[in-house]
Amino acid sequence: MGDKEKNMSTDRYTSPLSERYASKEMQYIFSQDMKFRTWRRLWIALAETEMELGLSENGKPVISQEQIDELRAHAEDINYEVAREREKLVRHDVMSHVYAYGQQCPKAAGIIHLGATSCYVGDNTDIIVMREALRLVHRKLVNVIDELAAFAGKYKSLPTLAFTHFQPAQPTTVGKRATLWMQEFLMDLEDLEYVTGSLKLLGSKGTTGTQASFLELFDGDQETIDRIDPMIAAKMGFKECYAVSGQTYSRKVDTRVANILAGIAASAHKMSNDIRLLQHLKEVEEPFEKNQIGSSAMAYKRNPMRSERIASLSRYVMVDALNPAITSATQWFERTLDDSANKRLSIPEGFLAIDGILDLCLNVVDGLVVYDKVITKHLMAELPFMATENIMMDAVKNGGNRQELHEKIRTLSMEAGKNVKAEGKDNNLLELIAADPEFNLTLEQLQAAMDPSRYVGRSPIQVDNFLSSVVKPVLEANRSELGIKAEINV
Repeated sequence: MGDKEKNMSTDRYTSPLSERYASKEMQYIFSQDMKFRTWRRLWIALAETEMELGLSENGKPVISQEQIDELRAHAEDINYEVAREREKLVRHDVMSHVYAYGQQCPKAAGIIHLGATSCYVGDNTDIIVMREALRLVHRKLVNVIDELAAFAGKYKSLPTLAFTHFQPAQPTTVGKRATLWMQEFLMDLEDLEYVTGSLKLLGSKGTTGTQASFLELFDGDQETIDRIDPMIAAKMGFKECYAVSGQTYSRKVDTRVANILAGIAASAHKMSNDIRLLQHLKEVEEPFEKNQIGSSAMAYKRNPMRSERIASLSRYVMVDALNPAITSATQWFERTLDDSANKRLSIPEGFLAIDGILDLCLNVVDGLVVYDKVITKHLMAELPFMATENIMMDAVKNGGNRQELHEKIRTLSMEAGKNVKAEGKDNNLLELIAADPEFNLTLEQLQAAMDPSRYVGRSPIQVDNFLSSVVKPVLEANRSELGIKAEINV
């Protein structure tokens, strides 16, 4: 069976994360190719460092440029079959790949992995992979913020009912609500940038973190040994390595990374919940394809399925963050292997899921449909209640008593509310107030006061200020990353 047929096999479990949700870019970052090519880059960096630091035996260099060149020539073409067959025999993935690399590089075979332990390639690769994955998350998150900024700007002045307790409350604008979503994503971006910028390599510290093997290799030359980690870090594109470690980098690093993903998931979930509720109200609707089926039974339905998927995957990511936290808390001394199987699942799956979530966010926000007439209809049905304070002030200006009018409005509001809820009638509060001589206001005067823009406070200005002072600097700083669009597979 060829590779293509194997990939299309229907008789074994396949992950929905790779089959349905995550992009090709994120899948590559967690692929075998990325992993083992990075291993080889690390072996080259180690060998180069040892050569440049003058590693010698009886006055002769241990590592030659010829060996380095041989290693470089085969850095990309992984001989998987050789490694797999070897692993069946020795039951050790790192030593199997050392052997396979050595088969391709016979002159350099003896110096591959010199002075290192398995975590040199395993842990350093994990850090490198997480950083690449965080960079992709960063690009997509910035684009979600960019799309939301455009949406908020477009609808900054469109009045809509606000909700507290999901009960109609003092109006806001559609754009102002979008800034609330944006602000949470901006918090996530700050956290993401901090954690990404603080990632360091493990370096090469040996079996318990003491660098004992390098004392042997470099005859106890402390100054030379101190240069190993900084040189490896520089070759791999990092500023530095962690100052101390056991055999592994602290698993608290994984916890910090997973918490970033969980934070983004929480923000996406909140936005998706709001969109789902708005779609129920028929005020805002996520994109719906021409031939998309909303329900297998009810042909008329347009369900917020993408927002529901955001919520679904987000819950997975939020809960997934517990895995690295518990793993970090339960490590024994300098190294224990109960982290391995867990982090092989929790870290890639967390990233693949958040990648799917951000693609969905990009797709949904880019195509949000706003039904302004429905929004206005809902608002106008409630606005008389919202306007009662203004009506009372106008009546006082016409000679009324504030306290007496307050009680009148309370009583009339209860009556109008009963008409709406118990009788199923339209809100007739304005008619009731106009009929009461104590208010001294005509129905025409009252209706003239029902301009929704009077009741949204500073919402349009708040949107403008937020976009110009908070969002614009972020987008300008990340201009080169903008322009991503997301296609949803299913």
